[in-house]
Amino acid sequence: MSLLCAEDPNLMDLLGASGLEFLWHPSLSEASGAEVRRLLSAIEDGSRTLDILCIEGSIVRGPRGTGKYHMLAGTGRSMLDWVGALAPKAQHVVAVGTCATYGGVTTAGENPSDAVGVQYDGSHKGGALSADFTARGGLPVINVAGCPTHPDWVTETLMLLAAGTMTQDDLDGFARPRFYADHLVHHGCSKNEFYEYKASATELSEIGCMMEHLGCIGTQAVGDCNIRAWNGSGSCTRAGYPCINCTAPEFEEPGHGFTETPKFAGIPVGLPSDMPKAWFMALASLSKAATPRRIGVNATSDRITVPPSLKKPKP
Repeated sequence: MSLLCAEDPNLMDLLGASGLEFLWHPSLSEASGAEVRRLLSAIEDGSRTLDILCIEGSIVRGPRGTGKYHMLAGTGRSMLDWVGALAPKAQHVVAVGTCATYGGVTTAGENPSDAVGVQYDGSHKGGALSADFTARGGLPVINVAGCPTHPDWVTETLMLLAAGTMTQDDLDGFARPRFYADHLVHHGCSKNEFYEYKASATELSEIGCMMEHLGCIGTQAVGDCNIRAWNGSGSCTRAGYPCINCTAPEFEEPGHGFTETPKFAGIPVGLPSDMPKAWFMALASLSKAATPRRIGVNATSDRITVPPSLKKPKP
């Protein structure tokens, strides 16, 4: 559903312009039944080329490593078995979404289905595929993480692969494409003025920074969500909800509520990336002391209450 939000051009036009033929997807394709079984068999026996295998959703290994809790309808075989059979045939393998990349929300709690990501089990290598798996093109599974993942992250990955320009150096330490993973969600956040002065919201309806009290970890989470807006204009933080770091392994079990900021002695436990605690405390103290009334009042309001002051031109 996220991928269908790709616009200007739309998904099918974009794939066509990149020279990619869309073979099959269970929700987006007309083909079903025997036609799909023939296609999968042709890929498996090598008579049909598979350049890019995209996998969405976690891979279920239960019960007892058989994968039979999740069968591919009509084939008599599990998704675990099909992934193991098709991945070595593909030039590239792309895991789409955090469930496919690291296991995601389906692995939370006791994980009775033994769900994992395609090549990761949480933050550890080795999922449905082995830790040392590489596709025929020489790359490991490319993890386009996000819950949901931004449509442009998927389409840009596909275009880079089609152009043959994505290399190992273009992936970060969790195999996420660096074109979005080298950014923080904090970059371009519409609440950055409030963050600079540590002017904090106390409830979700308020427009101040959500780091101090409401669990936002956009200063630690990778993603260009506030630079490359969703549907042209939106993001979680712009909509007034804290960033929950959905592009990261094991985000689904933070150990506290998503809208809570864990603190020690009144100081948030999770500090901005690369920020020493002593510097953060010093800067936060200075920032709070220097907070303009306009920013302090607006932070705990649900809309702009105090507008910027008017500057009269010099005579």
